[in-house]
Amino acid sequence: MQRRYTKLLLSATGALLLLLMMVSCAADKTLADDELLLHRVRVMADTKDLDASRLQPYVKQQAHGSLFSRKKVVYDSLLTQRTCADMASAMQNMGYLDATVESQTHLKGRKVDVSYLLHPGEPYFIRNIDYDIQDERIAQLLQLDQTDNQMLKEGVRFSVDQLDQERKRITKLLNDQGYYKFHKDYITFSVDSMHGSRLLDVTMHLHPYFVHKDSAASPHPLYMIRHVNFVSGDGGKIHLREKVLRENTRIEEGKPYSSSDLQKTYNLFGRLAAVRYTGVKFTEVTDSSLLTPVGGDLQFPYLSPHSSLLDCQVQVSTGKPNSLSFQPEGTNTAGNLGAAASLTYENRNLFRGAETFSVQLRGAFEAITGLEGYQNEDYEEYSLESKLVFPRFILPFVSKNYRRRSTATSELSVSYNLQNRPEFQRRLFNAAWRYRWTDTPKHTNYRVDVIDLNYINMPWISATFKHDYLDSVSNRNAILRYNYEDLFIMKIGFSMSHAHGSNAYKLNVETAGNLLKATSLILNKKENDHGQYTLFGIAYAQYAKADFDFTHVHRFSPVNELVVHAGFGIAYPYGNSRVLPFEKRYFSGGANSVRGWNVRGLGPGKFRGTNGAIDFINQTGDMKLDLNAEYRTDLFWKLRGAFFIDAGNIWTLRAYDEQPGGQFRWNEFYKQIAVAYGLGVRLNFDYFVLRFDMGMKAINPAYETKEEHYAIIHPRLSRDFVFHFAVGLPF
Repeated sequence: MQRRYTKLLLSATGALLLLLMMVSCAADKTLADDELLLHRVRVMADTKDLDASRLQPYVKQQAHGSLFSRKKVVYDSLLTQRTCADMASAMQNMGYLDATVESQTHLKGRKVDVSYLLHPGEPYFIRNIDYDIQDERIAQLLQLDQTDNQMLKEGVRFSVDQLDQERKRITKLLNDQGYYKFHKDYITFSVDSMHGSRLLDVTMHLHPYFVHKDSAASPHPLYMIRHVNFVSGDGGKIHLREKVLRENTRIEEGKPYSSSDLQKTYNLFGRLAAVRYTGVKFTEVTDSSLLTPVGGDLQFPYLSPHSSLLDCQVQVSTGKPNSLSFQPEGTNTAGNLGAAASLTYENRNLFRGAETFSVQLRGAFEAITGLEGYQNEDYEEYSLESKLVFPRFILPFVSKNYRRRSTATSELSVSYNLQNRPEFQRRLFNAAWRYRWTDTPKHTNYRVDVIDLNYINMPWISATFKHDYLDSVSNRNAILRYNYEDLFIMKIGFSMSHAHGSNAYKLNVETAGNLLKATSLILNKKENDHGQYTLFGIAYAQYAKADFDFTHVHRFSPVNELVVHAGFGIAYPYGNSRVLPFEKRYFSGGANSVRGWNVRGLGPGKFRGTNGAIDFINQTGDMKLDLNAEYRTDLFWKLRGAFFIDAGNIWTLRAYDEQPGGQFRWNEFYKQIAVAYGLGVRLNFDYFVLRFDMGMKAINPAYETKEEHYAIIHPRLSRDFVFHFAVGLPF
């Protein structure tokens, strides 16, 4: 059998190499006699002060996208010359005013490699900064803005981008102070240099206001908001309460115009599920007699001969409030095939305040194989989940003004899940109250679980399962017994996620049982026969848990990238618990973990599963480590390829007899880190990704022989190969 797999692998490898040679040869044959194939492009700098990769986007002609790409690039020397000119200009804008670029080509047959050598020279620095502001009121305003946010400072390195960022900063500052018609073209810079010196004098010019280029100059007008009105974009009545409209509008009557308030208004209405479209229109009040409000209801303390008023109209379009959806799906749990379906009703404007109310009914069925001694061999699951989301912060003893400024949503959820298996019946009830909010400028999301209550009920356990695994003297499994008893879990938690640019991270912290334990001690409750405090006669879990995930993407080109990921989690049962609840335990292996192992097939530590019927719970732990690196590249059409290396494992914090070798020890854990490698193919349909990953074990911590331990040296497909199918990327 081993020879057969080895022969098959060698044949596949040979066929792939032959295909690549044929593709390469075919590309060469399509070239004309005077054409060369652009094979490789490199960008290098003669100094460590400049990161050459920053100039990569200025390359006008890239080599062919990937190893398998059918698109080949014919070399164009004119594009090389344009690239040199653009790179030199870019470095000059970065403060290297004496920068030059040269190109070198290297021929090998019909292929050419191009190297761009960057000679930036020495950078220039700002010596003095002067201001020429031809508007007295703005000059006074900017004098008060001497903050660390200023982009121009004496002694810093000069760059054109720095000048442009300062223009944008001042423009935004003035737009937020009522200068509705101010734009960055009113700001220019002049730069003077001294001969033989790398010091520059910079002057910022802020020009006066012009209605048009032939009109006389005047101070920039300041605009105040007179009226804010709401109109329906659907041609009828707005299906939202007036209070809700006002709470989500940051543009206020009697205050200066602010572009930031305008953007906040768009953001707030955009998060309302009931709102389909929002448009904000400003109209200048041109009649001078209207500059003074009738009746004196509005106060405009900043009005002057160069001030004006704006009327604001907020157009709101609401979608249909009710929807009904049906979602069928297929399931595959450890080879047992089944089907599931869900029916969801949603109302996106329950109380005319953009509240979202949803009810989901789900059913699933699987035919379980390989079980002996059980009357029924089917798995059935039914669940009912209801959720109500308020698009505002609901909390007593909090001021109205604070609730209005907050962008948090409040969520109440209740669910009931019924599971019938051949071995047991399980019921899960959940009720939770939580807050969610987003810090858009920082690209960060937050969630606070104020209370999350779970009740796990085991109404029936089959006699066979109970005899073999729960009551048998020869197999007293503490982890198994704990997770087949009725249990309360009352937790609080906090989580945050950040994704911006090349980096993303997630953090989650939760704790359970502390409030119940304190209540039990205050009320002088007695422990049960197992040394546990109870609630309504049912034991409750007590633990602390923390998880952290980090992902970094390094893009070599638009179609080639390296993604690295690290994940760490730890949970510690204490007080009322010696074992973590099954839902809170960690597992390793599978499509999103160490892909050389099946799901829940790795660990803990060097533990080796021997009983397939209960290894799903034996192969769990209190600590998890995942380390992944994946190189991704475009193939053709919608296909993407990947090569990956995964490492990690799980461990227990306590020693359990049923998990020998599974406890974390400082002098042993690094020897128990499993390693896998493999290839993946992905179908990218933009809105979802179908993923096929083929993993191989490289280092196996749960081994019986040396060959099995170092599987990368002694590969055996029948033992080490695992195929995964999943939807979405692994990290």
